[in-house]
Amino acid sequence: MQAFSIRLAGEKDFPAIFLLIREFASFQQSSDKVSITPAQMAADKDLFQAFVAESNGVIVGFATFFWSYYSWSGKALYLDDLYLQPGYRKQGIGKALLQAVIELARSRNCKKVRWQVSNWNRNAIEFYQKMGAVVDDVEINCDLVLH
Repeated sequence: MQAFSIRLAGEKDFPAIFLLIREFASFQQSSDKVSITPAQMAADKDLFQAFVAESNGVIVGFATFFWSYYSWSGKALYLDDLYLQPGYRKQGIGKALLQAVIELARSRNCKKVRWQVSNWNRNAIEFYQKMGAVVDDVEINCDLVLH
């Protein structure tokens, strides 16, 4: 197991996150859908929020998120993307990234964390279910109710 740390991203991390976003889009077979640039991320730095996972000083994963509000439940945190490079999976790093998002939501009194998962990504679905998420196979939204 490799040593790693999780921390909030800063503007200096945007170029590395951007490369991982492109890698993630390729994994999703959606490279053509990426239109963001590091410059846009910097311009939107008040809205662009993420945790990063570092191993030996290199960013190897990220979790982007934003605050939301749902009329049925109230304040929530929406996990936009969670990605970890393949060589760093199955080591607890992805779990730590997701846990950082969940703990941030709890600390801000959110009622839930919501995200989507591709219906073909069985590994991700099983991972999220193990974390306690309910996977709605109609809309493929994941809700984790926070107490």
